[in-house]
Amino acid sequence: MFRDYNLTNISLPLKVLFTSYLCVVAIGYIMATAQILLTHGMADGKFGLSIDDIVYSYYGNRSGTLLENKLDGSMKENASDADRLAMIKWVHDGAKESTFKSQGIDKIFENNCLACHSAEAGMGLPDFTQFENIKAVAAGDTGASFSSLTRVSHIHLFGISFIFFFVGLIFVMAKMDSVILKSVAVAMPFVSQLMDISSWWLTKFDPMFAWVVIIGGTGMGLAFALMWVVSMYEMWLMKPVDD
Repeated sequence: MFRDYNLTNISLPLKVLFTSYLCVVAIGYIMATAQILLTHGMADGKFGLSIDDIVYSYYGNRSGTLLENKLDGSMKENASDADRLAMIKWVHDGAKESTFKSQGIDKIFENNCLACHSAEAGMGLPDFTQFENIKAVAAGDTGASFSSLTRVSHIHLFGISFIFFFVGLIFVMAKMDSVILKSVAVAMPFVSQLMDISSWWLTKFDPMFAWVVIIGGTGMGLAFALMWVVSMYEMWLMKPVDD
């Protein structure tokens, strides 16, 4: 197949199919990047992904509790200043179950948190309808739990691998002079993905590996951009080339 065809001489329906797929996954990639900026990127309370964001997300901000750090970081916009201060004060006072209702903290959680943090929401987040789960996040911030790392790791390994397999399959049909460069570009997202996900686990134990998370994510982005641009260029702008 690849010996007889390239992206410049494939049929119009095939070009439309490839282009439609590439456009949809490109939008998905942009949405995924935005989601990272609005979650991990707000871990330090400031917009934009930084090393501190990566460290706080996986290793934790061990100078405070997880609940307090989230209220000052990625969850800051989800509650009013008065509600945030009330929850933080309750945490500083020992996060006691005896004062959970008497101080109205239960109503604050109900109004601000349960839309996502409940079993009914089905979002895989801690269930704040159970006090023991609230108590757990009111303890020291040690970053992502092993259960959440396992869940997110296997989802990314399966899902992103499928995306890059099909993007790479299209890119393999490109008329690039350098077979080495093409091979490196095809392999790069898979290597970067393994680097990225393994560094989540390593950062959980040592914050120095936060740099590897950035490098792995950057590698995936560069490989995706290269394959996307080359594929679209050859399909629609490059003159047909016979093998």
